[in-house]
Amino acid sequence: MGYAEAWRGNKRLSLGPMGKLFAGGQTIGEGNPSAWGVIYSDVMTTKPSIELRTLGGSDLQLSPIGFGAWAIGGGNWEFAWGAQDDKESIAAIHRALELGVNWIDTAAIYGLGHSEEVVAQALRSTSYKPLVFTKCSMRWHEDRSIHRSLRKKSLEEELENSLRRLGVATIDLYQIHWPNPEDEIEEGWETLARFKEQGKVRWIGVSNFNVAQMKRALAIAPITSLQPPYSMLRPAIEAEVLPFAQAHGIGVINYSPMVSGLLTGKMTAERVAALPQDDWRKRAVEFNEPKLSRNLKLVELLGEIGAGHGVAPGVVAVAWTLHNPAVTAAIVGGRSGQQVEGLAPALEFRLSDEEFAKINAFLGRSAA
Repeated sequence: MGYAEAWRGNKRLSLGPMGKLFAGGQTIGEGNPSAWGVIYSDVMTTKPSIELRTLGGSDLQLSPIGFGAWAIGGGNWEFAWGAQDDKESIAAIHRALELGVNWIDTAAIYGLGHSEEVVAQALRSTSYKPLVFTKCSMRWHEDRSIHRSLRKKSLEEELENSLRRLGVATIDLYQIHWPNPEDEIEEGWETLARFKEQGKVRWIGVSNFNVAQMKRALAIAPITSLQPPYSMLRPAIEAEVLPFAQAHGIGVINYSPMVSGLLTGKMTAERVAALPQDDWRKRAVEFNEPKLSRNLKLVELLGEIGAGHGVAPGVVAVAWTLHNPAVTAAIVGGRSGQQVEGLAPALEFRLSDEEFAKINAFLGRSAA
């Protein structure tokens, strides 16, 4: 007699012979199926105190932070973070899932396919089943140079490649990574809507779109989610983008809430200077003077606030973005299990209105 499988949250249940119920290889119940609901609530939720949030008009229930897989793509490509050990990446993903993260966000372009492959390796070696999001529109040539396309044929190739690399039959959320080339937005969004109809992806979203571009997409098909950059150093979307998303039921999963590591509390002027040449942050304006010194002063304030709660500055930075009611959840990267453990409190830590105002007062005084 074989095993039947079911899922609750992000962990696998297996019903085996004689009515035995298994989770993580352990027998957790047997006999009366009517008791399974109780067993589910006791076993399947890794941390019952973590509030799940619905993404837009979908049925996707997200933990407040997700695992961002940009950096684990490794080095030797245009937007790399430098070399990365795959074993460390897999350990980081496993630790995030153990601590209650239930979704992973990657993209085909991260590491030129390598990030998706590493995510697949991590999923094959764990009993957890997180939601998996990926993105399309950025492609690469044999010489590793990047080009962009939203043409139907190109997106069909990208989707099949992502499904193969990730080792899944369906992608939970498939997103247009950038609205480029802009004159191909309609063709691209029509193609993603068709993927959803075909059952190859469950939901579709956009990333880095402005209001005008989202209106063009909405004329064709609903938008499940928007993935924009959003942090206390990059708050521009507060003016128009976030209100529009909220008004139209579009979920928001923001990336770079810690400004690519700058607000974690681990970054110093010396460490920035020592970044490898293939780390894109070496060229980023926030990591260079005159802004770097001001940003490190901000980190000191975040550290002071965090110290009162026993959390790191990066956790405070993530909580600042989650304070906005238009934001569903934040993408948080991690390159090791230790990094993930330091940021995991962002699953539950929230700023008081007074702490939020204190940060904003600093930002207002030091605005360039």
